[in-house]
Amino acid sequence: MEKIPMLFAEISYEECFDDDKKAKRECIVVQGNIEVKLKAGEQLPDFISPGKAKFLGKEVYDRFHLYVDRNEMRMERDVIMVLPDRRTQIKLYKGDKLLILPVEGYVKTLIAGVGNRVRKSDSFAAVTTKKGEVHYLKPPKDGTVVYIDEFSSRPHYLYYLLPEE
Repeated sequence: MEKIPMLFAEISYEECFDDDKKAKRECIVVQGNIEVKLKAGEQLPDFISPGKAKFLGKEVYDRFHLYVDRNEMRMERDVIMVLPDRRTQIKLYKGDKLLILPVEGYVKTLIAGVGNRVRKSDSFAAVTTKKGEVHYLKPPKDGTVVYIDEFSSRPHYLYYLLPEE
């Protein structure tokens, strides 16, 4: 079974900490270039100023699409995705524009996974038609795969790609 990334989305101080400055849930606190990961029950360090810091609470990974404006394809909140190796992070900021690439067809094979960098010349998925023809899907821009959404009601996938400048 493939491990899935952890998702942390921007929340308020009150959603992350109680009156005693103890974390209510797993949070990442970011202040300038300092990043502190706290588990539930851990104390907020004294060197962190609640007024200057940004708080990100752990979310269910499958809720990523809720933080993307589907009309403008922009992030609505700051998000940190911690990949399964637990060392690699993808940071997305409010206002970042994403490419949403659909994968639909008879048989789908996903080639690129979350965290993979894809170039215009790289295939990120393959689709086999009912006639047995294989079509390779390529992105319109270079970028990094940040999320793959699967729809079970009508089996197909949506790739969320953070394009490179």
